Amino acid sequence: MTQASPSLDIDAELARRILTDFLRTEIGRTGFSRGVIAVSGGLDSALACFLAAEALGKEQVLALRLPYRTSTPDSLDDAETVIRATGVRSLTLPITDAADALLRDVPETDPIRRGNILARLRMIVAYDQSADFGGLVIGTGNKTEVLLGYTTLFGDSASALNPLGDLYKTQVRQLARHIGVPPAILAKAPSAGLWPGQTDEGELGFTYTDVDRLLFLLVDERLTPDECVAAGFDRSFVDRVLERMRRNQYKRMQPPIAKLSNRTVGYDFLYSRDWGT
Repeated sequence: MTQASPSLDIDAELARRILTDFLRTEIGRTGFSRGVIAVSGGLDSALACFLAAEALGKEQVLALRLPYRTSTPDSLDDAETVIRATGVRSLTLPITDAADALLRDVPETDPIRRGNILARLRMIVAYDQSADFGGLVIGTGNKTEVLLGYTTLFGDSASALNPLGDLYKTQVRQLARHIGVPPAILAKAPSAGLWPGQTDEGELGFTYTDVDRLLFLLVDERLTPDECVAAGFDRSFVDRVLERMRRNQYKRMQPPIAKLSNRTVGYDFLYSRDWGT
């Protein structure tokens, strides 16, 4: 049976307008007018930087390059390309000394622990710079990563707001192409850059193209696993993706609070709708 090919096409110009308005509105709602983004040289952070520069103005955005000693020169160069193309402010703050102190007792044979330390350390620096710059930290995680839990809790997931979280990776690529992200960045293999040679698809064990199609059917179209198999997806692939989604649900939630009152934060008290916001 031919595998289903659900349309992941988006109206890129409409998405652009919605997301720039989202950034202006949500940042302004908090009383801020500035944003801070860790720019890695990858596609997601490049798109977020382009959107933020358009939404807030280039002088109101601070892009951070946060290299570790194993970071590739290409990633730094590509981040610089984004900074120049958008005209935003920038700082380069190497994290090697701080990271090595934390990594000293973490074995080289455990790259996930080591990578998580780097991701969390980068977010520590981003939040410190946000305090100095007077802006909110803008996230760069896409919908595919959020659903799969392919993110470091309190690391790259620890933003104040996220313009890309409802775009699958393939849709991020569409919008990035439309908005003018440089071709060299569009062509790069997706990588978090947490250890030498690491790529997203190599670590996940499947391509973004395949998993985005499946996730769209499971999440957006609400098909059952059996229906996805009937549509042409391999049963083991469907089960693997579902298990990953279930296992990482905690990453998509605020920490649960034990309920003792009638108005518990996160359960009954969800937002301050009567306070002028």
